[in-house]
Amino acid sequence: ILDEILIALREHLLAEEEILDLLKNKPASVELILTGRGASNKVLEAANLVTEMKEVKHPWRRGVRARKGIEY
Repeated sequence: ILDEILIALREHLLAEEEILDLLKNKPASVELILTGRGASNKVLEAANLVTEMKEVKHPWRRGVRARKGIEY
């Protein structure tokens, strides 16, 4: 699980080509999960499964701060 890797891409901490190469060259038996918002069209096209999550209700809206083990 490459947690928040798409945020790293958006913030230019990684090059898009690095992620695309990783997706292209991984062993067939390896399942990669990339998380974060704002995936580029190229990354979306290279993926074999894309899920978009939408917040419906979250404690943060009531002022609850991020919790260890839940949000991070």
